[in-house]
Amino acid sequence: MRLTTICVLLTCSIPIQALADPAVVDPNALFPEGPVVVADKLLYAEYAGNDVKVWDGSQITTLWKQDGCGPSAVVPLAEGYGITCYDSGQLVVISADGATVRTYADAGGAALQGPNDGAPDGKGGAWFTMSGPWEAGPIVGRVVHLAADGTLSEVANDLHYANGIVLGPDGRLYVNESEAGRTISFAVGADGSLSDRRLFDRYYQLGEASDVYPDGIKLGPNGNFFVGLYSTGAILEVAPDGKLVTRHEVPSKAAPNLAFSADGKTMYVTAVDNKDGAPYEGKVYAVSLP
Repeated sequence: MRLTTICVLLTCSIPIQALADPAVVDPNALFPEGPVVVADKLLYAEYAGNDVKVWDGSQITTLWKQDGCGPSAVVPLAEGYGITCYDSGQLVVISADGATVRTYADAGGAALQGPNDGAPDGKGGAWFTMSGPWEAGPIVGRVVHLAADGTLSEVANDLHYANGIVLGPDGRLYVNESEAGRTISFAVGADGSLSDRRLFDRYYQLGEASDVYPDGIKLGPNGNFFVGLYSTGAILEVAPDGKLVTRHEVPSKAAPNLAFSADGKTMYVTAVDNKDGAPYEGKVYAVSLP
């Protein structure tokens, strides 16, 4: 049905890469999310496992664990990694060897609302999305900036479930608004501040269903954007002009996020098979790229 829709809207000019047998890195991942590759190692959060896993190419180990956290992303920082604790409403900074360094809450010590994903700023800090509650109604998503000196500040608000986030090839910051089915972008100031909010893409206009749910977003080695979908097991590859290049499919119900190997030849996809309830069993795939 979805293939027919794409053909009608795009006259069948967009190739669909159905990856029926991608290699499986982790066959028993518990809602894997927010992956990153550092020093040839793949790190990813397990939301339902309350931990961060590391795959070194041969074995999987646990780097960090905090009960009740509900981690959804691992984001490189100058001093280690930022971990978004979606359930406990915290942003936790850990060292490279997995020790907790510090924990951030909101103003006045209140819990952050839905810490979700992040993107390094290239200066030792990072931007992080605060999605808000898991429902369509309130539009309270934000982006915060954690500077290299440890200062945390809000840089954007009024986002409809802010989720995946990445610096684009044009130097703008791109943010997925999951509940709106779209990606927006911002101009970036020298201090990490954001301005000039613009629409980048609405994914139903690229042939996806009306309930399309963009989750993670990463910049590929070829300069295109790769958008993970929670609404289905696919990664959308989108050119910098917003046009769909191809649709990478994996044999799972959801493909929320992804990362690339250092040589750009492999795409790691975090996927969920059971979307109905905890522990949200899924897999981590290794997909060879042309």
